[in-house]
Amino acid sequence: MSDEVAVRIRDLKKSFDGKDYVLNGMNLDIPRGKVTSIIGFSGTGKSVLLKHILGILKPTSGTIEVLGRDLQKMSMPELIELRTKLGVSFQYSALFDDMTVMENVCFPLREHRFSLGQKQWEEIAARKLGQVGMESKHFHKLPSELSGGMRKRVALARALALDPEILLYDEPTTGLDPILTEVVDDLIHNTHKNHAGSTSVVVSHDLFAAFRLSDYIVMLDKGGVLLAGTQDEFHKSKNELVMKFLSKGLKQG
Repeated sequence: MSDEVAVRIRDLKKSFDGKDYVLNGMNLDIPRGKVTSIIGFSGTGKSVLLKHILGILKPTSGTIEVLGRDLQKMSMPELIELRTKLGVSFQYSALFDDMTVMENVCFPLREHRFSLGQKQWEEIAARKLGQVGMESKHFHKLPSELSGGMRKRVALARALALDPEILLYDEPTTGLDPILTEVVDDLIHNTHKNHAGSTSVVVSHDLFAAFRLSDYIVMLDKGGVLLAGTQDEFHKSKNELVMKFLSKGLKQG
């Protein structure tokens, strides 16, 4: 794989029932070191694509290479090791309710950096929490004691715990008000800027945020890539569906 490509997808098909294809012959290169947003109307396969990149779902056919590795050719231990290079910020944060902020961020370190020990885990966790703007007075609170924006910060700190090469965001602003949405967008932007060489992939229905954040935008439709390119290429597109999405998605901007 070229050093310029973080994820390479070729002829990717996925059917859950053997009849209808959620992903239908998808071809896509996600550039390394950039912010890429994957957008589209509901039901176009965005979340299913994300799960394939993580190796959670297996393709019906086709290939996925992540950081130069063909996922279908990897054993489970190899796949687990690769996932340590992928940080994921899940929709609705997906924090462990019975763990404190500190314990949540230490969790991946306990699982994959067990040789370090408690003191070093907490030092790393505190540093990551500081990077996303969390004050130490919140470290021993439970998720239920935090605001929605704070939970997003903790989830991002946990995603950063293992210093991943690729950060994946699954609908990071779903359910948030406009002010908090902008805060999260700024957090994604600053996190990428402060982690030189990292690749960010944002799965979203929010076109306005995609245009604010991204170097590269991918629009999905009917299980394939309708258009992939820069903001300028989107604005110049004469495709009716792209134009419709632009008119609806950017009206708030």
